[in-house]
Amino acid sequence: MDILQSQELPGINSARTVYRFIRGVYRNIRAIKNHFLNLIDSPVIILVYHRVTDLPSDPELLAVSPENFRLHMQFLKQQFHILRFEEDWSHLKEPAVVVTFDDGYADNVCEALPILEEVGVPATFFVSTGYLGTSKEFWWHRLEAMLLRDSEFPPSFILDDPSYSRVWDTVTFEQRKALYTTLSGLMLKITPERREDWLNQLKKWNGTGDEGNNAHRSMSHEEIKRLAGSPWATIGAHTVTHSALSALSEEQQRQEIFTSKKDLEDTTGVEIMTFSYPSGRKIDYDRISVRLCREAGFIKTAANFPGQVHRWTDPFQLPRHLVRNWDIDTFTDQIKSFWTR
Repeated sequence: MDILQSQELPGINSARTVYRFIRGVYRNIRAIKNHFLNLIDSPVIILVYHRVTDLPSDPELLAVSPENFRLHMQFLKQQFHILRFEEDWSHLKEPAVVVTFDDGYADNVCEALPILEEVGVPATFFVSTGYLGTSKEFWWHRLEAMLLRDSEFPPSFILDDPSYSRVWDTVTFEQRKALYTTLSGLMLKITPERREDWLNQLKKWNGTGDEGNNAHRSMSHEEIKRLAGSPWATIGAHTVTHSALSALSEEQQRQEIFTSKKDLEDTTGVEIMTFSYPSGRKIDYDRISVRLCREAGFIKTAANFPGQVHRWTDPFQLPRHLVRNWDIDTFTDQIKSFWTR
């Protein structure tokens, strides 16, 4: 495998300097623009969490510790008007915050919900239904289990795929971490069937399987019923297989969107009115996705790129700000920046 040398080509450093300068100018212009827009119309900031738990390993940086999460919620409760995602925000008179979760991990019920109920903060939980009530983990955890565990590995891995074949060295942990990073990015952009084939190739290659870790499980059916029964929680759909919709055909997108809605309604007995796009960047869904969400009867859908929500914001592409495991000082600083980012 070719290895990138530390010596850089002439001109790369100057090009990077120009890029950083232009990016900084763009951010400043956007901050000024958002400041004036916020004076015209009170903004809503939507936060997106994934997990509330302590993990020994978290390569995707999805988990927020219960201690930090409680401090986050207490700060929001004290400082801001907190809205529900599904509410009508058109008559808002002051800036407000919305709390959401993606994916449907069991710790959303076991650790996040008690804190939300204790502090008195409502949240919307967008749930992928293909893993509910099973021991099967999301594909990124299966990938982690097969590459980042402490064991002996073959010296290299060959991915056999018609449009993407490559050889990676896998002797050291750093080499396997690089492989994990590359494959996780690629697997996000392919169909569930193709992704499963890649995982099966890895499983055969390492000979140890992709046995799950109970810490990464999705909710059981009883747990999601409990979540749906809380006055502080609202359930939204998040597809079946957590695939980027833009990588799928229209029929596959329809299946992912409509089936996840029906699955949740059948399980909870509650009408599901909201949805969030898996991964949620602008490249992860398309106009077909937006149209199908309208057809499915959703009133709002959440994306996952930064921005403020105003009266003129498309309700089917609502921006959100990703929250990491920040201490309270970092969290308060980040919240301040979200009003202009």
